[in-house]
Amino acid sequence: MNKHDNPQELVRRFSPWAVFQHSSMIVLFVVLLISGLPQKWPHAEISRRLIELQGGIFAARFIHRVAGLVFAGLTVLHLGVAVTMVLTRRWKATMMITRQDVRDTLHNLRWYFGKTAKPPKFGRYDYRQKYEYWGLIFGGMVMIGSGLVLLFPIVLSRVLPAELIPAAKVMHSNEALLATLIILVWHLYGAHLNPEVFPMDTCMFTGKITRERMEHEHALEYEELYGEAEPADARRDPKDPERPLRLAG
Repeated sequence: MNKHDNPQELVRRFSPWAVFQHSSMIVLFVVLLISGLPQKWPHAEISRRLIELQGGIFAARFIHRVAGLVFAGLTVLHLGVAVTMVLTRRWKATMMITRQDVRDTLHNLRWYFGKTAKPPKFGRYDYRQKYEYWGLIFGGMVMIGSGLVLLFPIVLSRVLPAELIPAAKVMHSNEALLATLIILVWHLYGAHLNPEVFPMDTCMFTGKITRERMEHEHALEYEELYGEAEPADARRDPKDPERPLRLAG
C-alpha cells in the first residue's frame, strides 16, 4: 500500500504558534475564572474558600487584573498577527463567516432531524468552529473594554460619563458568566464529551490530525490536499504555517 494511503498518517493542522495560543488561553481562562467569578457571589461558601486559597480578596483582585492584562495582550497580538498575515496573503481568511456557513448550518440541522441523507462537507473550519471563534473574539473585546474601565475608573470619569463605570461592571460580570456557560455546554462537549473524540481532542495540543479524521471532519480540505495526484508540496503554500503539512505517520 502506498504510504500516502495510510489513514493514520499524521498531518500538521495547527502551527506551534496556534498551539501556544490555545494552551495559554486555557490557563488564562481558568485563572480568570477562579479569581473573578467568586467576586460576583462573594457571600457564597465556595467563593469564600476560593478567595482564601488565593490569599484573600486583594490577592485575588491582583491575580485577576494581571491575568486580564495578559489576556488583553495576547488577544491584541493574535489579531495583529492574523490581520497582517491575511493582508500580506500568507494566510487565507479561512475563519471568516460566509453564506456557505449559514447554508451548512441549516443543512446540518436538517441532517440531525433526518431530513437529508448526508451531512454537509466542511473545509478547514466548520460553521461551529467559526461561530465559537468569533464569539471568543467579540466576547473578549467586551471583557477587555469593560475591564479597562473598571481598572481605571477615575481616569475614565474625567473624559467620559461616570455612568459607564457601573455599566461596565454589569457587562464584565455577565459576559464572564456567559463565556463560562458556553465553554461548559458547547466547547466541553465538542472537545471532550463528543463520542468521536472522547476523552479528549488532542489535535489542539499536538497540532496534528490523522488523515482519516481530516477526511471525516474536513472533507473539502481533504479533497483539496489529497484529491489530486500531485506531490504534497505542490498542494500547499510552504509560507503558510496554518496549512496542513505531511508528517511521517
